[in-house]
Amino acid sequence: MTFKEKIDAGQFVWCGEIGPPQSCDGDVIRNKAKYFKGFVDAVNITDNQTAIVRLSSIASARILLDEGVEPIIQVTCRDRNRLAIQSDLLGAAALGITNVLCLTGDYQTFGDNPEARGVFDLDSIQLVAAVAQMNSGFLLSGTEMKKAPEFVIGAAANPFAEPFEMRLIRLYKKIKAGAHFLQTQPVFDLELFSRWMERAVAMGLHEKTAILAGVMPVRSARALLHMKEHVPGVKISDEYIDRMQQASDPKEEGVKMAVEIIEAVRKIPGVRGIHLMPVMWESITPTIIQETRLT
Repeated sequence: MTFKEKIDAGQFVWCGEIGPPQSCDGDVIRNKAKYFKGFVDAVNITDNQTAIVRLSSIASARILLDEGVEPIIQVTCRDRNRLAIQSDLLGAAALGITNVLCLTGDYQTFGDNPEARGVFDLDSIQLVAAVAQMNSGFLLSGTEMKKAPEFVIGAAANPFAEPFEMRLIRLYKKIKAGAHFLQTQPVFDLELFSRWMERAVAMGLHEKTAILAGVMPVRSARALLHMKEHVPGVKISDEYIDRMQQASDPKEEGVKMAVEIIEAVRKIPGVRGIHLMPVMWESITPTIIQETRLT
C-alpha cells in the first residue's frame, strides 16, 4: 500500500528521514535508501535543513523513487516566494512525487550563510492552503490548470513550544487549511506530549488528520544537551540526559530509549504513526524498527 492508502485506511504508518549531502553526489541518497526500503512507508527528504545548502529535496526524492522508496519532500517558506514554490511543486508532481511536507524553515542565521535573506512570502499555514488549492486545480493567481496535482499534504506540529494553547490553535489551522498528516517535533517529554495529544483528541483533530509522533534516536548526551540549549521549542526530560551520561554504550542506550519512546507513544490515543528522525544516523533505522517489532 502507498503512504496515502495507509493514511486513508486509518492504518498505523511509519516515516523515516534523510538529510541530503552538501554536494551533488546522488549516490549518497542511493546508499541511504537501503536503510529504509521495506522498513517504513515513506521517507522525508529535508529541504536545506538548519539553513545549510544541500542537494535539492526534489532531486533527492526522484532518486528515492528510482530506488523503490516513497519520498516526502519538505518545502520551506524560507527560500522561495509563491512563484518558485508553485513551480517547484508542479515539477515535483510531474516527476511522480506526491507527498509534500509544508514547513516554515529554520531561520537562516542558524546555518553557514547567515547573511542570506529569508523570503517568507507565505507562512507554513498559507503554504498548506496553497497546496490544497493546487490540488483543487487552481494556482494562487486563480489560473485553472489543465492537469492538477494530487498531493498528500503534511505539516509540522510542536507540542512542546510555549504558549501551549497557541500550539493547539496552529494545529487546528493547519488541519483546516488542508493538512492530511502532521509530523511532530521529537518526543523527549512523554508527559507533555500526552497532555497535548489529550487536548488534540478532545478537539477531534485526530479524526481529521493523521498525527505522527516524532522520535529521534541519539548517540550521545552531548546531542541532547545541544538540542536542549540551542534548538527553540525543544523540551527534553532530564531523565534522558542522565541515562545517556551514565550509559557505558551511549549508542546502545540511544536505541533503547528510541524503542521505549515508540512503544509509549503508540499507546497514546490519537497517535496514528511514527516519524523516525535519525539525524545523520540513517543506518540505525532497521535496528530500531526490528527491535520495536520484537517488543
